[in-house]
Amino acid sequence: MAARLRDVAERAGVSVKTASNVLNHHPHVKASTRERVEAAMAELHYRPNLSARSLKHGRAGFLALAVPAMDSPYFAELAARITEEAAALGFIVLLDVTGGDADAERVVLEGMRSHVIDGVIFSPLALSADEISRRADSLPMVLLGERPVPTGFDHVAVDSVAASRAATEHLVAQGRRRIAAIGRETMKGTASERLRGYKQALRAASITYDKHLVVDVPHFERADGHAAMTHLLELPEPPDAVFCFNDLMAIGAIRACVEAGVRVPDDVAVVGFDDIAETRYSNPTVTTISPDLTGLARAALERLSQRINGYAGAAEEIPVAWTLEARETTLGVPRRRRRRPAASSLETPRKA
Repeated sequence: MAARLRDVAERAGVSVKTASNVLNHHPHVKASTRERVEAAMAELHYRPNLSARSLKHGRAGFLALAVPAMDSPYFAELAARITEEAAALGFIVLLDVTGGDADAERVVLEGMRSHVIDGVIFSPLALSADEISRRADSLPMVLLGERPVPTGFDHVAVDSVAASRAATEHLVAQGRRRIAAIGRETMKGTASERLRGYKQALRAASITYDKHLVVDVPHFERADGHAAMTHLLELPEPPDAVFCFNDLMAIGAIRACVEAGVRVPDDVAVVGFDDIAETRYSNPTVTTISPDLTGLARAALERLSQRINGYAGAAEEIPVAWTLEARETTLGVPRRRRRRPAASSLETPRKA
């Protein structure tokens, strides 16, 4: 027989009301009491009656997170932050991976699963702002992603233009003048925003924009960065720096430099975007734009929770903080990490 909340309360030595307060994440519960109740839930394998909670609270207790991919470290890290923050608000997150497919994104937009969820956080890739603007479903929705969105939708995002300008300005500050960019795409979206910031920085530094230094790629993957960098290094005048529109392509570009015998950052400085964990442990570590993912998750969930609870105020553009994390692909390896070459075993010992 499944454990009841009363069983949990008896095991923890508390009232049913206190056990309920722990289950519903009420703040005014002693830490020691919360630990006892949570331990009792684990021991008894207690699972809340979601149907009963829905009737009591007027909501299902589920949110959907719709993203283009989960094999991308950025979206995996973002999903983890959103799941953690949602749990603190008493929500369970259901993941919907669209693959960036327009039909799959329309299913999210049209609310075909809205009978089991209270709201959705949606990062569209294939749908245009015009198509999103024609949404008829009333399910609360918050949009993510650095792309133009129609008015009337809450949108949480990094200012990709400003961040990309800062990334390129950092390369200029390192004395680089022939700065390439990897990741342009034809449709309006994240890449077009980052290309705009790149162009702004060049213009401010009186560097002429060279279309031959901007490489279009089919995807934002390591292999695409590798192929693009290989092409750039084969130019009659290769670049002395490259701004990659995400970290995966930056890592691929660095590998291409290693294979070509090109030193990073001595010959080519590299900057990425997203600050995925891999950038902090690669060799060399990658200079990158670091968005505040926890802040992004909290902002999106706070606004979605407000909408679920009936807030009808005007939709907003909600900015997310970011920082430029300058690391070894632009600054070089610190002296303390440089190893001296080992003495040859054939070297003749000095005479005393």
